[in-house]
Amino acid sequence: MDGTADPNIQVMFQTILSLMEKSQQDVAELRQECAELRAANTSLEHQVREGLQHNNNNNHRSSGFITPVPSSPQLRSRSPFLSPSTPVSVPAFPSSHAHHPSPLGDNVLSSFPFVVSRDIPGFYVVIPAGGAGTRLWPLSREGHPKFLLDLTLKGRSLIQATWDRLLPLASPSRTTIVAGPSHVKTIHEQLPDLVADNLFCEPGPKDSMAAIGLAAAILAHRDPNAVIGSFAADHMISGDDAFLSAVAEAVVVAQKDYLVTIGIAPSHPSTGFGYIRLGDKLPIDEAPNARLVSSFKEKPDARTAAAYIATGKYRWNAGMFVTKATFLLELLKEYKPELHDGLQKIGQVWDNDKERQKVLEEVWPELEKIPIDNAVAEPAAAEGRVAVVPATFGWDDVGDFSSLADLIPAEANQPRVLGDNSLVLTEQVAGGIVVPGSGRLISCLGVDDLVIVDMPDTLLVTTRARSQEVKRLVKKAKDAGWKHLL
Repeated sequence: MDGTADPNIQVMFQTILSLMEKSQQDVAELRQECAELRAANTSLEHQVREGLQHNNNNNHRSSGFITPVPSSPQLRSRSPFLSPSTPVSVPAFPSSHAHHPSPLGDNVLSSFPFVVSRDIPGFYVVIPAGGAGTRLWPLSREGHPKFLLDLTLKGRSLIQATWDRLLPLASPSRTTIVAGPSHVKTIHEQLPDLVADNLFCEPGPKDSMAAIGLAAAILAHRDPNAVIGSFAADHMISGDDAFLSAVAEAVVVAQKDYLVTIGIAPSHPSTGFGYIRLGDKLPIDEAPNARLVSSFKEKPDARTAAAYIATGKYRWNAGMFVTKATFLLELLKEYKPELHDGLQKIGQVWDNDKERQKVLEEVWPELEKIPIDNAVAEPAAAEGRVAVVPATFGWDDVGDFSSLADLIPAEANQPRVLGDNSLVLTEQVAGGIVVPGSGRLISCLGVDDLVIVDMPDTLLVTTRARSQEVKRLVKKAKDAGWKHLL
């Protein structure tokens, strides 16, 4: 032996050392990302708690809320369910309402220059109110979905909050809702100022393209110069100034013949949302934050989502679209001509009661069921016809019980309670969310991060980590013959 190391062994050690160094670097980066996310989530939770604390202090206790029939929940205090007898107080927006500038997108000094009134002439609000919210079952049901519920116990349902938020821009005369027949009565009860002719009842669910396209076809017939903005009925938004400014800026861009979406600044690498890749800035003086959409991305895995956020070039896709009604129909004619032709037939006769039903029965069943993203947004983005206004307001689609829990304040290491706190007893329990919907006592000992939804007719128990999968239980319940509980 001459003491000289085998070259192969040296190479092997060098390889091992480099792998160890890379592994340590990856771990350090992940720790840094986790630390940043924890800080961001702590800050957000603090803001939400402060915003809701005053309201919670004024709530009264009750024995819980009762849902004898899932399709017609009854009101009790501190309940997510609202009834027609609930006092409806829509905030007034006088013409002298002052605008307070808020940060907006990448240009933090730019907000839309409202002069006196926020009303935008020729702008029509479209609120698609569909879906059953299956990931919030059994709280949300087909007959009474999440947009009709007061999920923060503020006294207003999600659709009422959406109405309140958008009213300054369009007034009741230009605010429209697209909904299914089973929800028309309750929507009118919750929104007494809604003009009857502005509730467009679709015979059956055909996804977002048919719903928004229906509104576009009707409004284009009523007003060929209409600019429409579509905003889901079941999303939560904080920071109304920033929201209204972003919408107003989107209207300016839409008038230049673009399909405009509003991009939400991501607070964490979510795998539950689609993403928008920002393209080049648009040379529009009145819209300093607007950019082209480079591409739309489907819901990514965790590593891909983290990579998106690290670039700073991505925004969450919240499904908000602003465009001329006629331009949307032009895109639809190009990419989905059959769907376009069918919706046009309906739109032309909509305001004729006798003709409407006949054409609906003939045309609606044959319409393609497809989301607006797949139908027009993605192909139009590839041709440079889609723009985005990056915005900074808080947004949540309240997609499952885990995200709902984040919106409800709680004491440190205690579960969130949606309902009467006196009906929930805990010992050595951290995190999670409890919905005491049956009126009976719920006791928890030594369990963390559980989701417990106790309704008069059914009980759900899962974990926050698995709450996205609740819709699988809904399918199983349907297959097993429990459709009356859905």
